[in-house]
Amino acid sequence: MSDRSGPNLISDELALAAPGVTRQARRAATVRRRRGRHLRVLACQILCFVLFVAVWQWQTMTGHISAFLYGSPSGIATALIGTIKDGSLWTDLAATALETLAGFALGNVIGTTLGLSLWYSRFVSQVLQPFILALGSIPIIALAPITIIWFGTGFASKVAMSTLSVVVVSVIIAYKGALGVDPDQINLMLSLRARRPQIFRLLVVPASMTDIFAGLKLTVGFALVGAIVGEFMSSTNGLGHEIFKSGSLYAISSVFAELVVTVILALVLSGIVTRVERLLLPWRHDLS
Repeated sequence: MSDRSGPNLISDELALAAPGVTRQARRAATVRRRRGRHLRVLACQILCFVLFVAVWQWQTMTGHISAFLYGSPSGIATALIGTIKDGSLWTDLAATALETLAGFALGNVIGTTLGLSLWYSRFVSQVLQPFILALGSIPIIALAPITIIWFGTGFASKVAMSTLSVVVVSVIIAYKGALGVDPDQINLMLSLRARRPQIFRLLVVPASMTDIFAGLKLTVGFALVGAIVGEFMSSTNGLGHEIFKSGSLYAISSVFAELVVTVILALVLSGIVTRVERLLLPWRHDLS
């Protein structure tokens, strides 16, 4: 007699692969499994965050750690509510977001265009490679005084800092994606008498989109860092300005409050890039 209480010998995957199961049923089951996995991951992430905040608050309330030196969740919440009430949060958030978006867009347009264009000539790419690497090796904060001299202390200098934070990474990733195109596909197009511009437009650019979007998600953070550094150096508003001012006054909870807003801004921008990627490259997520 078989043991009905034991594990099922037929896995869910084999059951879904049965001939009687339609494609729609398989897809629906796959979607349900993904949603269940995502919900479990999200629940664990929320639990870890809540536990961390609870332990942090308990440690400050009992005096095990100094709220003056390390802040406290309640102090951070109070600081956030204060900035929301007086309206300064929205002004600073809008300024930093606009600087980040401008630098992100400008840096990626320049970098991606240059990186893909280097595919045309291996000689030119070898000539430019040391200069690109040299620019990428310079700490972004070291360029702040130059950008202030060139672009002033206003909006343009923050955008320049954000752009410089993005452009080198964008060049390298786009060029890497162009070099990763299957040579057999290039040879096939050459055998069909396709010209180099046609190969570039119909094969190289579409095949590089996966790497380009990976670079976009990476450079969102770089663009935000560049804008924040620019606001550290010279600004009258923005999240970076508020972080610098709060740190100078030893208002640690206020510093953490601005950092929380900065992290939320980065997550929102990254989510937008991911959403655009899902719309333009849906097959990547269908296979994941």
